[in-house]
This record gives sequence, structure tokens and C-alpha cells, in this order.
Amino acid sequence: MFYLLRTIKMAGNALRRNVMRSALTTLGIVIGVAAVIAMVEIGEGSKKAVAQTIQSMGANNLLIQSGAASSGGVTFGSGSVLTLTPGDAEAIARDCQPRIVSVAPIVRARTQVVYGNKNWVPLYLYGTTSEFLDVREWDLADGREFTDAEVAGGADVCILGQTLVRELFGEESPIDEIVRVNNHPMRVIGVLSYKGANMMGMDQDDILLAPWRTIKSKVSGTSATTANQSAVVQQDPSQQVILTKQAYPNTSTNTLPAQTQSQALNNPPPLLPVNVDQILVRVATEGEIKQAISELSAVLRERHHLRAGQPDDFNLRDMTELSKAMGSTSELMSALLLVVAFISLVVGGVGIMNIMLVSVTERTKEIGLRMAVGARAKDILRQFLVEAILLCVLGGALGILLGRGGSYLVRVILNWQTEPSLPAIAASVAVSVVVGVIFGYYPAWKASRLDPIEALRYE
Repeated sequence: MFYLLRTIKMAGNALRRNVMRSALTTLGIVIGVAAVIAMVEIGEGSKKAVAQTIQSMGANNLLIQSGAASSGGVTFGSGSVLTLTPGDAEAIARDCQPRIVSVAPIVRARTQVVYGNKNWVPLYLYGTTSEFLDVREWDLADGREFTDAEVAGGADVCILGQTLVRELFGEESPIDEIVRVNNHPMRVIGVLSYKGANMMGMDQDDILLAPWRTIKSKVSGTSATTANQSAVVQQDPSQQVILTKQAYPNTSTNTLPAQTQSQALNNPPPLLPVNVDQILVRVATEGEIKQAISELSAVLRERHHLRAGQPDDFNLRDMTELSKAMGSTSELMSALLLVVAFISLVVGGVGIMNIMLVSVTERTKEIGLRMAVGARAKDILRQFLVEAILLCVLGGALGILLGRGGSYLVRVILNWQTEPSLPAIAASVAVSVVVGVIFGYYPAWKASRLDPIEALRYE
């Protein structure tokens, strides 16, 4: 250990003889290490930014749709039979924790929204709960979200997206204004923040949110189709069916005696089942999607009383493949940046080899003198190798400071997201040592092979 410390001290003394040359020699390593650290931190920041963007677009969301109805061997497609209920959403939120963060039932509609003399048919008209904003990680630009009491009571309130606000209100604030949704008045209580287009190019801001009971019972009454539910269907008068009461207004069509008040109270009409079109689920992390799907399926099959072997009466959709594609693209770009940075390190290593070869030539007589007084070939090899490694380690330390500083400036000046990377710093130090060993070995080996007599004669 003492011998190694003495060798390091001798290497330091040798490098101090030519401070400027040593500084210029390490410059390549400084730039290379700084480039590696800066590129890795910028790459990690970009990966995180892309991941956040993908998540905000629904990468860690699961969409549960109703199953498909069939008749006579003909299947009518997903959602043709309503099998999902708000109770299913509550059961998922209760029984699938902690993998499931939030759950929102959705009732879809497609109808006209009117304010004053302006009207617009939004691309998305959803009846849901306030959990929808948490599922989609969507903030409010103004106003508030609707409460649980408003959802349970079917309150006439709504939240508008930016596109709908622009088309109906222009530059005015829509808060506390009344809009008519399929001729049903609703008060605007909130405005969503701008979100932009989704991965399919659809405008996510062209949306209206309201309590699902309001949309279900007061606006649509049925599951939405692609058609506009507010459109008036024109029918040929010759094809209209004339009801008995219309043909004979004074004729009663009810042949049963009317119920008394006590009979009506004792025999209330049965409640119609309440169904929703979809259930949107946010999973805690993208890596837990498979486990979440298994748990969701188990909960829904139990609630829908499906026996073993029976097919599911629901469908699950996720965006795993799209997320993987985006993630692989980001990783490829990070890898390319890292390759460019490592090329800088190699160039710096070549510079060190060149300078060390020059140093061996300049110090030939010194090497011969040391050998004449008893230094062995491995001692000479060790000395020059330690000098090369010391140059690389010093350059690596300066490169770490420069790389971290550059990453900080990029974040402050350009507002790019960066992420500190301890593995990159450790790898840079290790690479610096390896570069010193690889590119310093040949000059050290050449010095150790000199003939002492020829070295002493060298001028």
C-alpha cells in the first residue's frame, strides 16, 4: 500500500512538471465525461417527460366495455349489450387496491350543446364522476369539479373543455353560465385545462363532463351511438303509425281498473336496472397493468355471476403496446446520445496515449537512470500506468462537475427536464480509469522495455 502511494506521489510530481500539457491532455477526458453525464441526464429527463406525456394520454388507463350481444349466430360487437353498472366501478375501487388508483363510470352521449345563438356538438359528452379527472390526470383551469352529492342527486351542472369554451363563449368566462344540453339547462361550474390531441389525433379538449345520473336520465336516456341524439329524424307521414288514442280521442285504451292510492303504495313499480357504457380505470404503475387486469376480471366475473368456462361479458382495453413503442423510441434516442458521448471519451483516451508516448520519449534518460539504480521493468510499467490513470481520474472529476453544471444550465435556460443519474457518474469514473489503463498501457509497456544502456546514451 505504501509503495502504491509513493508511486502515485511520483506520478503527481511528474505531471506537475508540465502543468499546461497535463491540463490539455485531460481536456479530452473532461469533455468526454461531461458529455456522458449531460447526455444521460438529459436523456433520462426526456424519457421521464415522454412517460408523463404518455400517462396523461392514458397509457396506464384500462377501459372496461360491455360485452357483445348475439342472435342467430350473428354477433353485434362490443358494447351491444349493457352489462356494466356503477356498482361494478365501486367494487373495483374497493377490492382492487392498491394497484387501482381511481375508477370512473362513464355514460356516453352525442348531442347538441347550445349557448345563446351558438351551438356545438362536442366530440365527447360524458356522464361520469369527479374521479374521471383523477383517472385522466386532468386539471381544472377554472372553477371546480362536481361533488359526490351532485353526482348522486343528478345535479344540472357540467364542466367544459377548452374547445367547447372557445366555440360557445369565445373570450368570455363560462363559469356560472347556463348551457342547454339536448334542450336541458345545465350550469357551467368548471373549465378543463388544455390537453391537446390524443395519440389518434382526436381533440381531447372537445368534451363536456356532467354527473352520470344527469346524462343518463335527463339528457340521453340511452347509450350513445355515433349519431347526433339531438338531431330530429324526419319521417314520411304516410309511414307513420296512427295510435288508437289519436284516431279516437275520446276512447280510453286502458281496459284495467285504475289503482287506488293504497294499492299504488303497496305495489311500487320495479326499478329499472341502471347501466353505464364504460368504466375507466387508472393503474398505479404501468408495470402493474397485467396484475390489475387479472384482479379486475376476477371481481367482474364474480359480480356478474359467471361460472367457470363461461366467456366474459365485458372487454378490457389497454395501451401497453403503444406505450412500449413510445418508450423504445425514447430509449433509442438516449442510446444514440450515449454513443456520441462515449466517442468523445475514446478521442480523449487517444490524446492521453499520444501525450504519454511523447512523455516516454522525453524521459528516456530518466528511465535508463532509474533502471541503472535497480528499478525493474514492472516498476517502470507501474509508474507510467499510474500517471495515465491519474490523468484520466482528474479529468473525470472535472468532467463530472462540468457535466452536472451543463445539465443544470439546460434545465434552467432551456426549460428541458433533466434527471440526476448517480449510475452515470459512477460509470464515468469507472470508464475514466479503464480508459487510463487501456490507452496508458502501451506507452508504459514501451517505457518498461527500454534497454538501460541505450536509454542512458539517449540525447
